[in-house]
Amino acid sequence: MVITLCSWGHTGHNVIGRIAANHLTDQAKAGVAALLGHESLADVASWADNNRDRSTAPWHFINVETGLSYNDFEQQVNSHVNVYTALLKEENILADEKASRFDRVNALKYIVHFVGDIHQPMHVSRAEDKGGNTIQVQFDGQGTNLHSLWDTKLLEHAGLSEAQLAQNMDKATPEQIKKWQSDTPMLWAWESYQISSQLYAEIAQNGNNLSDDYYKAHIPVVENRIEKAGIRLAGVLNAIFAKTTVAAAPANAQSRGEVKTVDEKDLAAHTGENVKVCSKVYGHKDFGSMVLVNMGGAYPNSLFTIVLRGDAKSLGESLDGKSICVTGQVIDYKGKPEIEVKDKTQITE
Repeated sequence: MVITLCSWGHTGHNVIGRIAANHLTDQAKAGVAALLGHESLADVASWADNNRDRSTAPWHFINVETGLSYNDFEQQVNSHVNVYTALLKEENILADEKASRFDRVNALKYIVHFVGDIHQPMHVSRAEDKGGNTIQVQFDGQGTNLHSLWDTKLLEHAGLSEAQLAQNMDKATPEQIKKWQSDTPMLWAWESYQISSQLYAEIAQNGNNLSDDYYKAHIPVVENRIEKAGIRLAGVLNAIFAKTTVAAAPANAQSRGEVKTVDEKDLAAHTGENVKVCSKVYGHKDFGSMVLVNMGGAYPNSLFTIVLRGDAKSLGESLDGKSICVTGQVIDYKGKPEIEVKDKTQITE
């Protein structure tokens, strides 16, 4: 079964997308709509995690030594492939009017995600503990690790919906917005590095059993990082779309919401396309934030995977053993096709 690791979790990335959407210029809104169609920035915020493979995995984090000065940090960041260099690369693609529509759509999706990643402190941290993944802690009476705590656990502890979180966090003043959007991506990374350095020091000094006091002390940091990510993402997109144009989507079948039916054995050949495919369900597994459904064969020999999210997660158990049809965009995850389902109507029997 494929496990997808998401910085800020699905919820955090969606909140960043929601906040950014509130601060787009009219030009940027038009550019985003021309590329994403009916999808929002929040809808595509986790796309890069769902499409992660061995070649793109390093694009989601920065590994550096501890105790660096800003100049040394900058030098180390620029010395290897990481989320900072990947972000700059995708910004150039999105701004390039000669790039293919497919590449610009993907670049926009990558940018939405990478701006979130670079603001997650444990994504700018040490290689030896895999960004805190090997540092075990106790929080809310359960075992987890430092990375997961900052990805999801602290945010989930608030018990609020994505819409409520976005509304509560989107409170920057015009002066703050101007300042944050003028900061460089290197500074964003440096901020995260300073925070992760402090988090490591706290664990070393105070131990791994974290109480509600830890939540109270650190949830303002989480909220600030997510708010800054949303504001800065809007700034990046506003700047790009102020200088570039995007042609309207072609009036073909897919842009009208129509899809073509494809054979399950050929699904990988349709990566990036919106399709309908029919197959038999060979079991599912619930990972909390998502339910993975094996299609066309039992794991690990399934032909493709359906990723159920949101309200669609409740379908998991009811699908076992059935022959169903699913409609959605085909994505590639580690060489195997997947289709993400957020709306129950995407699946029919």
